[in-house]
Parts: sequence; structure tokens; C-alpha cells
Amino acid sequence: MTTTVAIIGATGKMGRLVSDLIERTEGYEVVARLDSHSDLSEMLPAQIAVDLTRPDVSRDVVDFATEHGMRVLVGTSGWSQDGIDALSRRLAGRNDTGVIIIPNFSIGSVLATAFAALAARFYDSIEIVEAHQPAKVDSPSGTAVRTAELIGRARAALGPVSAPHTDQRARGQQVSSVPVHSLRLSGLLARQDVFLGGTGETLTISHNTLSPSAYESGILLALAAARTATGVTVGLDQIVDLGFGAPTTSEGAIK
Repeated sequence: MTTTVAIIGATGKMGRLVSDLIERTEGYEVVARLDSHSDLSEMLPAQIAVDLTRPDVSRDVVDFATEHGMRVLVGTSGWSQDGIDALSRRLAGRNDTGVIIIPNFSIGSVLATAFAALAARFYDSIEIVEAHQPAKVDSPSGTAVRTAELIGRARAALGPVSAPHTDQRARGQQVSSVPVHSLRLSGLLARQDVFLGGTGETLTISHNTLSPSAYESGILLALAAARTATGVTVGLDQIVDLGFGAPTTSEGAIK
């Protein structure tokens, strides 16, 4: 059976990547490609809406699609926890629709985030530096936010990280007590470094995206999950078993 897909934000870099990937993949068909001039109703012939827009547009896309019983795969960064919680409440009890929000489609990035959360219990000093190309409009990145929040969750019994002088702007933005620093530089695609410091040692967990092709495996995994999604699922790690335990699906706040 073929799953029909609408791509919203089809003229952007990720939109073109997803469109080309779906065209090369059996079992899917792109039936609508929307840009900033399109009416949202153009997505209605599809079973799955893939949102690759901007943070200020994404919520309208998701609201429209779910109101019409479509399932949605969101690849747009910048969803706040409040927005996720509100969406979870609105979709509670519905079996005809669901939303999967993926801050980063790269398997390596998801693994690096999982490693950072695993290591967070052993170090009190933790900071994140994320770097992207200048056109990225949101900062910190969705990946950095998710990493910091998973670090915070891993340290729930230990308390906040040690982060002195956070009243100074140069110390970054705190997310779940973790200072996050954002770089926007020409020549980059995406990179994240998590620095962990302890007595007499430091540990750095780095992930560097060298090509958009790094996203393809994660996109296909997320699309497959979106076929039957209900509620709200956030993060590729909730779809893929990374070896740290069985993957779970959440209708609540996981970001």
C-alpha cells in the first residue's frame, strides 16, 4: 500500500531533500508540495503532512493537518515545551491523527545526545556549544534544547549542573540549568559539542553533520512511524531502540 505525503516547505533545502528521498523510496508518493504562497488546504489529499517550515508557521500547519485527521511529521525546530504540552492535550484520546516532532533526523546526533544524557550523572559541570549555518533562524537549536533537557532529566536526583556566573550574557542561555551557546557561521552545516568536566578530567561528546544525506535514514524511520502515529512523539530516540532500553512513545512533554 502506498502512503501519500504532502511536503509543506517543499522549496527549502530540507523540503527538496525529503521530496527527492520520497521519490526514490517505494511505498510513498508525494501528492502535494506547498510553499509560502500555497493554501494549507492543498495538503488535504495526503495521509501524512511533512512540516519543514519555520517556527512561526509550524503550529498553524500542525493545527490544520490534525484538525482534518492527517498525521504529521514535523522537522521544524523551535517547538516550545508549552506548545508540545498544549498539542498533547488537544490530541488526547484521538486515534485518527498523531504528530511526530523530530529535532534532528541524524542517527549520529541522536546517539550523541543519548551518550551525553548517560554521562551527565557522572559530571557536575556540563555545557553545550551548537553551531549551524547562518540561515538557521532559531537558537538554541532544537537538538541542543533536547540534549539539555535530557541531561536535566538524567540528573533529576542530583540537581542542576554547576554553572557559575550565568547572570552574564556571554555565559549562554540556560536550558534545564545547562548553559547552551549558539554559533551561526558560514561554512558550517551542523555541529554540536557537549563538554562535561569533573575532577582532573573533561569529556567531550561531539557530532558533526557533513552532508544532508546524514538525515535520510532518520527521515525514513520517522515517516514509517508517522503512518500509525497517535498523540505526540518527540525525538528520533523515541522511535529507534538505541540500545539503552526499549523505545517509548509519549503523549506528553519530551523535548
